[in-house]
Amino acid sequence: MTKNKLTLWNQGTSWQEAEKAWDDSSLAAQKSHPLKILSTLPQMPGMTKETAKGLQYKSIKYLLFQDPKHIFLRYFFKKPFQYAYQFIRSALKRKSYDRDGDFFLYGIKSVEAFKAEIKKENTLLVVGFSYCHKPHECPSGRFTAECQHALDNPVCRQCFIGKTVHALPLFKGNIHPLFIPTIHYIGEELFKLKEQHPDKTLLFLITACEMTLEMFGNWGNMIQAKGIGVRLDGRICNTMRAFELSEAGIKPGLTVVLPSTQTRILDIIKTLWEP
Repeated sequence: MTKNKLTLWNQGTSWQEAEKAWDDSSLAAQKSHPLKILSTLPQMPGMTKETAKGLQYKSIKYLLFQDPKHIFLRYFFKKPFQYAYQFIRSALKRKSYDRDGDFFLYGIKSVEAFKAEIKKENTLLVVGFSYCHKPHECPSGRFTAECQHALDNPVCRQCFIGKTVHALPLFKGNIHPLFIPTIHYIGEELFKLKEQHPDKTLLFLITACEMTLEMFGNWGNMIQAKGIGVRLDGRICNTMRAFELSEAGIKPGLTVVLPSTQTRILDIIKTLWEP
């Protein structure tokens, strides 16, 4: 499996050819280097009933008091009135999002509307991946903000994260893939992009457990980032204790993006290649 023998996403190759080449090489890698995978999908609620009680209070408490770098307070007080207004406005709504299957929509009304947004000029698109659906065998390590997505690595070849990153038209210069170990990490990265590019619309397509999408939607709305949170399945965090352990890198279970949801994500990315 060498780079020059494979058809990958580029301006001279059709999407169908590139995806077929990737999928064929992924199947070959599965046979030669099988990975640890979930044998069955556990039937787990997005969060327990006990966890759902006072969830917004728990999210505020966690972000502010488990933040040794004071990321959220530091950025919040740069625009305290604007951010307070936008946070309260979002918090007063019944939900901080609209939902379409595994897609949680923030600041947009439909997937088609999001596709239209990402094709506009003067936008930044963050495509983020929670570390918990990296393979156990990930050559970059699971609990890191790194991802090799190496073409000649059989682990990367089987990883949906690797496939997605290669499918992104990064040559456009306004697309930022991020590999997310903690909520404070992604929060700081979004704040930085917002501060560095105040004239651009910040968009995102990010994978996360359902509980995380519920907990932190108001914070994304606070900085007026618009986009889609993609719900993960598998061994998700659905209690605060599991979430806190995961944020410390203790996450033995795997999460997954369901095959049908993978198709929907790639369909959005395909839009980026269209004229």
